[in-house]
Amino acid sequence: MKYKTLRSIIRFLMKLIADVEIVGLEKLPQGNALLAANHLGRLDTAVLLYAIDREDIIIAVAEKYRNHPLFGAMGRAVDAVWLNRFEADFSALREILARMKKGGLMVIAPEGTRSKTEALQQGKMGAAFLAAKSGYPMITVSLTGTEDRAVVENLKRFRRFKIRAVAGDPFTIEIPKGSGREQAMREATDEIMCRLAVDLPEKYRGVYADHPRLKQLLATKKPVT
Repeated sequence: MKYKTLRSIIRFLMKLIADVEIVGLEKLPQGNALLAANHLGRLDTAVLLYAIDREDIIIAVAEKYRNHPLFGAMGRAVDAVWLNRFEADFSALREILARMKKGGLMVIAPEGTRSKTEALQQGKMGAAFLAAKSGYPMITVSLTGTEDRAVVENLKRFRRFKIRAVAGDPFTIEIPKGSGREQAMREATDEIMCRLAVDLPEKYRGVYADHPRLKQLLATKKPVT
């Protein structure tokens, strides 16, 4: 299946089952960029493919989905990097960096896996590492309405549901070399996660609900319409 075909199918199905609201995605930088999104459910990737009108997408998909009839087909259509989430997959990381060097839009979920609490969980440092290593500007996209539980319940009742994707402002990440690098990486990861949290309703903010950086961002946040 070609990517354009996949995207057309996704857009048709998403319009059929959901009311999808996209806010602020015009902020997405042209050219090389990194998009970080929270990971609520299996529908997250479909929402991003629905919303993003670009074909130079770089995306990592869990190896366990390689032979899945639906997610495997989607992964092959976007030429995904197959990633083993249960160990340090340096081969996949090298491939991601090689593709990013050639240019494109890297799409990543900093949490690494779907949230079982339906709210933000601790972010992993991979997104911060890739942003610093590549020099790509980053934009966050905060998703709501894609929780597996809620999606399944609505589909069973043949009920359309609301999905919202809110994009933040672009920013860059720089990680100094030498001592203090790991601490800087953790702070950069917290920055990414708090930028996701600021565009989420309170119940979705999870482990970052009381983070000092989130409180700073909320204090200067402009209303999202």
